Amino acid sequence: MDSVAFVKTDSAALAQKKSIRFPARSFLAFALAPEAPLGEWLECLDQWTENSPGFFLGRPVVLDLNLLQPQASEVKALVGELAARGIRIYAIESRDLVSLGPDLPPLLKGARASSVVHEPHAPADPAIAPETRVEDVAVSAALIIDSPIRSGQSIYHPHGDVVVLGSVASGAEILAGGSIHVYGTLRGRAFAGATGNQYARIFCRKNEAELLAVDGWYRTAEDMESSTYGKPVQAFLDNGVVWVAALN
Repeated sequence: MDSVAFVKTDSAALAQKKSIRFPARSFLAFALAPEAPLGEWLECLDQWTENSPGFFLGRPVVLDLNLLQPQASEVKALVGELAARGIRIYAIESRDLVSLGPDLPPLLKGARASSVVHEPHAPADPAIAPETRVEDVAVSAALIIDSPIRSGQSIYHPHGDVVVLGSVASGAEILAGGSIHVYGTLRGRAFAGATGNQYARIFCRKNEAELLAVDGWYRTAEDMESSTYGKPVQAFLDNGVVWVAALN
């Protein structure tokens, strides 16, 4: 019979060896805020995703229920409706809901509004350009990219402008807390003011963009005036509408 040796271990030393580190991470998540009547809102969502197929694929999405204010029993059906559309909800935000079942995404706690920078620019058309003002916040450095952005690349700079000296390929995207400047052709997607800056703008030398967005408001290629295609343009937000105007 083989002998078995028992070794006494120091539990404190073992605990120290096996300690686990939990570093924090910060990611950009898109928020969906359904409104009543929910059926109409889902129809609008379907129309939008038809123009931008695959937009939500692989993206973290927060479901903001502060406008809809559903009962806890209704949340599961809504999450299922979104899942059927390829939209995966990873967290839920609500002032009214206290808890949800374990089969639903967790309730998000501690959401904060973002501080952003606004630098006013000359409007393309004074008749439709929004009134501007300067926020008393610290100015962050711009991110300057001196090479083209290839298809599939994603550039994220949450606290300032993004300046691209080359072109942006179809299937690429830029997300900036401030404004976006593209000195070549913009064929991909551009999200200015992505962290909550309604005064951000998008400028490009040649507009072939798939999507332009300012402060969460979107304009797809199908919605843009044909006269702006292939032209130098700027995009800005005014009363919940993204305007795309020629740069003369």
